[in-house]
Amino acid sequence: MDAAGDNMSATIARRGVLRTWSEYFLAWSILHGLGLLPRSAALLFGRIVATITRILVRRLSRHAEINLQLALPEVDEAHRSRIKRQVFATLGRLLGEVSQFSKLNPDNIEKVVVYEGLENFLNAQAAGRGVLLLTGHIGAWELSVFAHSVYGHPMSFLARRVDNPLVEQLAEKLRSRYGNRSIDKRGSVREVLRTLKDGGVVGILADLNATREEGVFVDFFGLKACTTAGLATLALRTGAIVVPGYIFWDETARVHRLCFEPPLATIDTGNQRSDTIAITAQYARALESIIRKHPEQWLWIHRRWRTRPEGEPTFY
Repeated sequence: MDAAGDNMSATIARRGVLRTWSEYFLAWSILHGLGLLPRSAALLFGRIVATITRILVRRLSRHAEINLQLALPEVDEAHRSRIKRQVFATLGRLLGEVSQFSKLNPDNIEKVVVYEGLENFLNAQAAGRGVLLLTGHIGAWELSVFAHSVYGHPMSFLARRVDNPLVEQLAEKLRSRYGNRSIDKRGSVREVLRTLKDGGVVGILADLNATREEGVFVDFFGLKACTTAGLATLALRTGAIVVPGYIFWDETARVHRLCFEPPLATIDTGNQRSDTIAITAQYARALESIIRKHPEQWLWIHRRWRTRPEGEPTFY
């Protein structure tokens, strides 16, 4: 058995064999079962699962309510309730779409995902300096990376490994079918630098709460939010081009739109600390602008403002 196999066996033993295999069987059954359904039925079932989750796991709705009151105080209660319902509908759609990955191919991908602003990505890639995709948990974010690879643009992306190694292996198999590659966020720097040096593309989700050790405080929806500084550090260190990219569901056209915006300039005055904060603030503004366009499709259930500046009380 190789080192990877040894590590998996050790992890399974530590977590418990019954627990690990039970979780894997549940995940496999859901994905496989939905995968056997027509896409329309899978999307409907995913939405039902999300609705049940919204009803049963009340704390997620509470987090969304707090976040919406903090970030969008101008929105009234009825509008907030509508956004919360749509957030769960978006998550249900994500589940349904992921279950259909095995059916997607270059001949039918346009029926599910279409591009907007692809030239922004292609021009950045052609520069040969490497591309850092600035993205977030918007729309069916797992579909965005997969669809991009189906279209012929495989990429690497940072991901935090799930605790269950069998579930992680299942997810990786789905994601990598057309050449995508995940890089473990823990100890990822060397691999990311190598990829960018070779002119590759690395996607980074930069919209979640960060710890004080890994982030800096910048403005996000008018509030100080601890935000990962890793993307700014990589941009400064490598000279890679940073392109905002995201996917959203177009209800009218009944299709996902995979969008790439013009590259963001990297501020480099020679003061790494202040430059990192200024660049991270720029990224946060870009993400906020995207979320404001599609507020019902962002992950409001996440405790985005959990890490507070010293002395400030928690919101949650």
